[in-house]
Amino acid sequence: MDQVRLDNLEVFASIVRCGGFRAAALERGISSSALSQTINGLEEVLGIRLLNRTTRSVSPTEAGERLLERLVPAIADIRKAVDDLNQLKEKPSGTLRINAPAPAVDHLLCPLVFEFMRLHEEVNVEIVSDAAVIDIVKQGFDAGVRFGKQLEQDMVAMPLGPSLRYAIVASRSYIDGNGRPTKPADLVHHQCIRRRFPGGALATWQFEKEGEKMELVPDARLTLNSAQNELQAALAGNGLAHVLEDYAAPYVEDGRLVEVLEDWSPILPSWFLYYPNKRHSSAAMRAFLDFVRAYTRSTADHPQP
Repeated sequence: MDQVRLDNLEVFASIVRCGGFRAAALERGISSSALSQTINGLEEVLGIRLLNRTTRSVSPTEAGERLLERLVPAIADIRKAVDDLNQLKEKPSGTLRINAPAPAVDHLLCPLVFEFMRLHEEVNVEIVSDAAVIDIVKQGFDAGVRFGKQLEQDMVAMPLGPSLRYAIVASRSYIDGNGRPTKPADLVHHQCIRRRFPGGALATWQFEKEGEKMELVPDARLTLNSAQNELQAALAGNGLAHVLEDYAAPYVEDGRLVEVLEDWSPILPSWFLYYPNKRHSSAAMRAFLDFVRAYTRSTADHPQP
């Protein structure tokens, strides 16, 4: 049998993990046709079909499944071996892959990473914006960011930035025409702009004042799936949007949006950076964790007004 190349096996694993040739091609920065040729060559060398391919889907055959069971851990071991060699380098290098929801990327992670990359010129960073809860190890990420300390086993978490707060905002024209709610119960008389998460659930609006807590999923004519679109709708006068304060603050400051029910807005947990609880990590990852710890200490010592 001809020699099987490791990079061709990695291509096969990537196609299955990404769910198709197109997504794997985007991840690896090559064309779908090149990946198809690689798989054809690999199947020819092995003498067996590894993938069932239709116009709509790609899935491993029984032989492909059996190969993946041994291949995925083996590739992980090889990567770990390479990472262990990186321990010998004094200067961090290589690539960090981080998965995080869009709000954390927009207002916290990007500014942090930009500064980190200026300090460590040999480190590359890939940030994937994704609100879905995923297995970061299985998906090939070094770390993830999530709201609150909601973690799987074998993960370590560290706070990433200050506590959070949601703001309910609307355009001044909407408030002038519809009145200003003074308590959560008033929302039944208003147009609310809802958000639906990738998993299908609707966002819950939470309230707290003087020990009284309540939450609701408002009725709405308009349902969106991103804070940016909710802000667009609010600015256009379509109702009340419920977004993280960081998104709304610039528009509230310049007067284009008005915040309501401020005294009912609870303080929520911060974003958390989480990563696998493994003994050995790359020099780049260790440097990034040290950088995040220093940032967290600085924000605790000098909180924003």
